[in-house]
Amino acid sequence: MAGLASIRRNGHKIEIVNQLLLPHTVEFIPITSIEEAHDAIKSMKIRGAPAIGSLAALAVASDLGRALESAPAPSFLESPQALKEYIQPKLDYLYTARPTAVNLGGATRRLANALQSGINAAKDAKTIARDLIAEGQAIDDEDVSRNKAMAKWGGEWLVDQVKQKGGSGKELNVMTVCNTGSLATSGYGTALGLITYLHETGHLQNAYFTQSTPYHQGSRLTAFELQSLQIPSVMLCDSMVGSLFQHNNIAGIAVGADRIARNGDTANKVGTYNAAVLAARHGIPFIVVAPVSTVDLDIADGSSIPIEHRPPLEACLVRGALFPFSENAEGTRAQATVMVTPEGLTGVYNPSFDVTPAELITAIVTEKGVAIKEKGQTSFDLSKVV
Repeated sequence: MAGLASIRRNGHKIEIVNQLLLPHTVEFIPITSIEEAHDAIKSMKIRGAPAIGSLAALAVASDLGRALESAPAPSFLESPQALKEYIQPKLDYLYTARPTAVNLGGATRRLANALQSGINAAKDAKTIARDLIAEGQAIDDEDVSRNKAMAKWGGEWLVDQVKQKGGSGKELNVMTVCNTGSLATSGYGTALGLITYLHETGHLQNAYFTQSTPYHQGSRLTAFELQSLQIPSVMLCDSMVGSLFQHNNIAGIAVGADRIARNGDTANKVGTYNAAVLAARHGIPFIVVAPVSTVDLDIADGSSIPIEHRPPLEACLVRGALFPFSENAEGTRAQATVMVTPEGLTGVYNPSFDVTPAELITAIVTEKGVAIKEKGQTSFDLSKVV
């Protein structure tokens, strides 16, 4: 069972699905330069921590691939130092596109380390460029297999928790926030991957998902993916989470992460903290599902995680298909952007992320296993899952 891929590549050609147009229009757009990759990440044509790391790495690989095939070869391939002077600023530039997600920085640092290793090994510039291409493609390739691993770890852990409390482990209702499926990764997904795994193994009753305003990643993207995968699902407004917990038997909440601090504090789509507080009030397991690359051992806790604030205007606008639906000659539904606030609103608080303290998180799942807190502790020891 596969979802819609966020990135397609064929040799040195890269295409991404324009997530700003989903779910009504599926449009793949080419990424032909590092500048276009930066714009796609910053404008959220592509989003999701693993996916933006993959795109950054592939954009560098594609750029170098075209250079190696060009004749005459560009001057930056004449020496290792010239190559570094060309590539390092581009890696630094890509990193500025979105600061919160650690995967983007991880991908650019990994390429920078491969560059320096090649220089230290006295390799020639073209050999180093080929090594960087292989490294960039590997960053993308590794994502799908690790997503399936963490989905299995987390899904089996949740089923076991339900059974320990006397449940059957069947017909589980699981809620998620934002979008963490194939559109946010290179395939299968993280938290949505856990839900997919439960569905595939016959343990899921319903997937509940929040709209995840103000950018509506839930109602636009998660809804689209769950429909595509034919997974029974129910959408709820962000403010309905408490009501859902009061009136329904929810087995667990599974969310992704853009950065996890050493103690387990986790930055994720804004609204995740709200859900964690309510989950703790109702005794519902709260599970963070994210790859090892999202764990940032260099920061002690969530207070050091930079929080991206989006342009205020984004919180005032909604984009979607005109209703009743109308189509052009090519069969594409007409879409429009509308303002839902008074014009000239001056006070708008619009962070993209919030930080959920480790004490509110029940388990952190990576491709290496499941971490839980020691009895009486409020923070995690992540050493066994990184």
